[in-house]
Amino acid sequence: MRSAFLAAVSLGALTVSAPALANPVNLLIWEAYLDPQILVDFTTETGIEVRQTYYDSGDARDKILSDPSSNVDVVVSSENGARLYGKRGILAPLDTQELASAADYPEEWISRCGGYGLPYLWGTMGILYRSDMVSPSPGSWADLMRPAEGLRGHIAMYDDHAEAFVAPLVMLGKSVNANDDESLREAYALMKAQSPYVLTYNYVITSIQSPTHGPHIYMALGYSGDQHVLNEKAGTPGIWRYVVPTEGTLSWLDCISVNERSKNKPDAQRLVDFISSAKNAAKNALHLSMPTPNKAALALIPEHIRSDPEIYAAPEILARSQFQQELTVHSVQARRRILSSLAQFSDAR
Repeated sequence: MRSAFLAAVSLGALTVSAPALANPVNLLIWEAYLDPQILVDFTTETGIEVRQTYYDSGDARDKILSDPSSNVDVVVSSENGARLYGKRGILAPLDTQELASAADYPEEWISRCGGYGLPYLWGTMGILYRSDMVSPSPGSWADLMRPAEGLRGHIAMYDDHAEAFVAPLVMLGKSVNANDDESLREAYALMKAQSPYVLTYNYVITSIQSPTHGPHIYMALGYSGDQHVLNEKAGTPGIWRYVVPTEGTLSWLDCISVNERSKNKPDAQRLVDFISSAKNAAKNALHLSMPTPNKAALALIPEHIRSDPEIYAAPEILARSQFQQELTVHSVQARRRILSSLAQFSDAR
């Protein structure tokens, strides 16, 4: 999600070694957001090669998806993105007759993708922190937005116009979908005051891989499940932890969709169906330590994982969570101006 570390794997890079017998399918997705064995199995079974392009922010994803020359066949996007780009004719309408796996997803989950894709994974936003460097453990958004002095220059935030505002808006008791100028001004005041403590506004999974930034990040805004990726990249299990602040948070859902502009729709649909099957949805959820919305896949996941509150958020957390909604054009523009201003402060330092 962010300086836009785009195309960590370019459209010319392969994720599997099996020979391609058909035109490749180009998948636009977050980094480390799909069990690579699933793509190996797909190519082995179908002879279709899958090429991944990574994005590291919703804004970066939207820029690629909006480009008619981007050659994207399948995309993983937020539920709001699926609805928005579906209405714009960029994503293909969901055809449940063509996707057998659709039967394994409850209607309340499918409806959140707006009829333009299948639910992929879900979770929450919260605070990621290094347990060896941060004590006591954070429990409030104030721990991130009004950090202790020892965290000066050690925080990673996020330059996405939607998610970057979750922490300040929830801390202020506002809607994460706030469009009014007063709410955004109050959020900006918090973000500006926090800026001297921010090392980078790049997504933490991107910035942790930087030799100049990675070792100095102690706390970050992120998603449930990110802690496992961070621990893997840090090479030290258990150091990175994740917590949902007491004030509440964003409950997010990602959807997997076919690009309406795809020149290879049958194979694109085949890939979506393969990834979304109960067996592979369960495999993916286990590999990523993230929750699946596939009801048949849940039966394949061990009980101790389904009851793990770091993976499947407790009901009381979900009760305090908000969902994404479409923002007004004015709000999006104002949010992007705020992020640009924060970036200028950062560059000046």
